[in-house]
Amino acid sequence: MSLDRRKFLEGSVVTGAGVALAGAGGMPAAEAAERPGCGHGAERYAFTVMGTTDLHGNVFNWDYATDAEFDDRDHNDVGLAKISTLVSRVRREKGRHNTLLIDAGDTIQGTQLAYYYAKVDPITDPGGPVHPMARAMNAIGYDAAALGNHEFNYGIPVLRKFEESCDFPLLGANAVDARSLRPAFRPYVLKRLRSPRGRVVTVAVLGLTNPGIAIWDKAHVQGKLAFPGLVEQAAKWVPRLRSMGADVVVVAAHSGASGTSSYGDQLPYVENAAALVAERVPGIDAILVGHAHVEIPERRVVNAETGREVVLSEPLKWGQRLTLFDVVVEWRGGRWEVGSVGSRVLNSNAVAEDARITGMLRDEHRKVVAYVNRVIGRSKAEMTAEAAPVKDTAILDFIAFVQAEVVRKALAGSAYASLPVLSQASCFSRTARVPEGDVTIRSMAALYPFDNTLEARVLTGAQLRDYLEFSARYYVRTAAGGPVDPSAITNADGTPDYNYDVVCGVSYEIDIAKPAGQRIGKLLFEGKPVADAARFVLAVNNYRASGGGNFPHVAAAEQVWSTSDEIRNLIIGWVQEAKVIDGSVFASVDWRLTRDGVPVF
Repeated sequence: MSLDRRKFLEGSVVTGAGVALAGAGGMPAAEAAERPGCGHGAERYAFTVMGTTDLHGNVFNWDYATDAEFDDRDHNDVGLAKISTLVSRVRREKGRHNTLLIDAGDTIQGTQLAYYYAKVDPITDPGGPVHPMARAMNAIGYDAAALGNHEFNYGIPVLRKFEESCDFPLLGANAVDARSLRPAFRPYVLKRLRSPRGRVVTVAVLGLTNPGIAIWDKAHVQGKLAFPGLVEQAAKWVPRLRSMGADVVVVAAHSGASGTSSYGDQLPYVENAAALVAERVPGIDAILVGHAHVEIPERRVVNAETGREVVLSEPLKWGQRLTLFDVVVEWRGGRWEVGSVGSRVLNSNAVAEDARITGMLRDEHRKVVAYVNRVIGRSKAEMTAEAAPVKDTAILDFIAFVQAEVVRKALAGSAYASLPVLSQASCFSRTARVPEGDVTIRSMAALYPFDNTLEARVLTGAQLRDYLEFSARYYVRTAAGGPVDPSAITNADGTPDYNYDVVCGVSYEIDIAKPAGQRIGKLLFEGKPVADAARFVLAVNNYRASGGGNFPHVAAAEQVWSTSDEIRNLIIGWVQEAKVIDGSVFASVDWRLTRDGVPVF
């Protein structure tokens, strides 16, 4: 799995591990610096590094779940076609030879377009298609992209095929061969820009990915790849880049800036470590931040060793924003020094899509639209997720029911066949809807937008109670008496909807008047109190089972079954087989919110 050492070293000697001379005519740096006419005294040169992150398979400004142009409450737009227009505008303003374009990861997963070319018409098939994201990014002219954790969701062969299709390197200094610990992907790339006087400015781009990959995609990477911490690997590589002549060091980090992890002891390194990298590793000028799906136009972090400021920026996900790092370097004492760095973001909703990109991929888009609109069955009634965060709704019962059915069939005849099967479900989108009448693939995609797979883990009754208590932290403590605003009692302490689980197969109450940790009451199975020693099989998605959200017990629980099929596809398959979604088969009110024992709704 490691990067071919000979090829890597040859690339370093010949081209500086991927050096490109932007506007330099291929002239070596030393020759350029000695050219007549360079002049004497101070020289200032300004250039711009543009950045995207968390594109998640978005090329078009299109929502495949609604079969309509993308829109949200802030009227954001999405997609590389929009980004392309912004990039072209910046290049016209700055001069293309004075710009670079990089990405901070999570590129090939997230939309039905991305799924289609990973699973339905896979790029790995002999003579298969070129991934639309590679085609678009090549056409736009990316210089480098860091690996995101979702790059590994479809397995290493799909990622490697995508990598082959890219005209730019995929960087991951902390993605290493599990045995040799040598780089499995290129750690960095050196890019050379030329000042008006002919002097070369060497810009190093170091790519860092998320150590959580070892947990989240364990099935794909265990024994093959390892993912050391960002701080540790940046401390290893930044001095090397400086010694190789880098005048400016930019890090593309698929890691948020909060300094937190959502996986507790399961993750030995900090998940969101970008600010820690800036603070602890000297020699970095700017960090393009990814992974957290938040917008950071500019954040300045002081390096503890040098006292210099490092500029961080994270553009909003899906191509909604483009970051610009505006860098000024000054020629002093025979070398370039960074005079200033600033950052800002541009909003993609301010421009039209680039017709060159949309035209190039129109056929791929049409294929995916036809695929997601395929009718696979019918529903007897409409089901919506609008109230799912506060009420037991049929739409989450449906997800849990299908998961439990799949697990029961898989465990039939096994040593675990006699254990009751419970099932976990989360509200991924409050706008999810299964219509009455015809049900299409896109209905299921909206219902279950993530590419999670299904597992079965064994929990005791006591562990189940702990699990539910942890989940119930999602609610804001609300005193008894008086009206309740449903919009004001959820997402306590910033807990997202997808980190609140309901568990089907048991009944229980959640008393939101009580403090977190003391809320679960009347926990019953088949009408009887759940004993601490009772044993259950929990049908659970791989994100949760691997430690996602840091729910107790489940990550360490015995795994008795798993599948590589996405839960979304299991639901689609169930509908295709059953033909009819009938809520009377699976829908029931098994949990409710209370205050001092009185139902809230």
